[in-house]
Amino acid sequence: SHQPTAAEIVNQFQKNGGVYPGYRRNHAKGVCISGYFESSGKVAKYSVARVFAPGQRTPAIGRLSIPGTNPDAWDGSTPIRGMALEFTQADGQQWRTAMNAVPVFPVATPQADYEFMQAQQPDPATGDPDPKKLAAFFATHPRANAFRIWDRTTNPSASFATLRYNSLNAFELVDAGGGKHAVRWSMMPEVTAHDSKSPAIDPDYLAADLRKRLSEESLRWRLVFTFANPGDAINDAAVEWPADRRHIDAGTLVIQASQPQADGPCRDINFNPLVLPAGIEPSDDPLLQFRAKAYAESQRRRLRDEARSQGTGLAPTSVTKP
Repeated sequence: SHQPTAAEIVNQFQKNGGVYPGYRRNHAKGVCISGYFESSGKVAKYSVARVFAPGQRTPAIGRLSIPGTNPDAWDGSTPIRGMALEFTQADGQQWRTAMNAVPVFPVATPQADYEFMQAQQPDPATGDPDPKKLAAFFATHPRANAFRIWDRTTNPSASFATLRYNSLNAFELVDAGGGKHAVRWSMMPEVTAHDSKSPAIDPDYLAADLRKRLSEESLRWRLVFTFANPGDAINDAAVEWPADRRHIDAGTLVIQASQPQADGPCRDINFNPLVLPAGIEPSDDPLLQFRAKAYAESQRRRLRDEARSQGTGLAPTSVTKP
């Protein structure tokens, strides 16, 4: 099977959704958010990361988004929403995480992800993916059907604020004795959805709803860690862990403000999921390394776009902000 490069995967995003210079090559449409995380102290025994120390308050900058390359996409075009965050600890170390409001990732490997993206490439004659290619993909990747069913049966949310965002990939918490604990995490909203229908008029209703809510009060999510049992799939993001696994409430994410991404604090952040503080380590999930490389390639292209627009002639190999 073909091992895709970061350039190939980003090229495929552009083939599927178009090229919009200066924007991220996926999740191009988004809004910056800022606030802080307040630790409950309940995870401190499992990780030495200072973000989890009892009573610790850690500044957070983030981004809420929808997938695709089009920064002007209609918010109701997909049920998928993303939350990316950067926590900067008092010791200067950072924790970056990119989560999605989906239950599982469609596939388990970079090769399968690339094949899935190729199957979704629009046919020039119709503007839509070729049904035969999609059928062939799902026939050879039957586990991806769980994601397809979710995508087809889930209504696009009317708000970013009412959703649960999941890490999907597994990581390991590292305690003071060097012990490792396999986990996934989720941001659980304190706001419940009263209306699941998305507005039919405003294509940018998610950002408008966020601004309205934040003008009235801060928004809160509980950061909940799910601990794996022996035998659970640590390196396969396409498999959900059973609901009876141990859960620990690590604390509260408080979002106080939103800003347009064009000049907001999240604009230049690469939310690389491998930017981790001491006390959190990646699992051997192959998608983690793959995501980090693709994010870096996207960032390189954004910097190149910006340099060209300014006439500086920045070389394609320039180093991106981590």
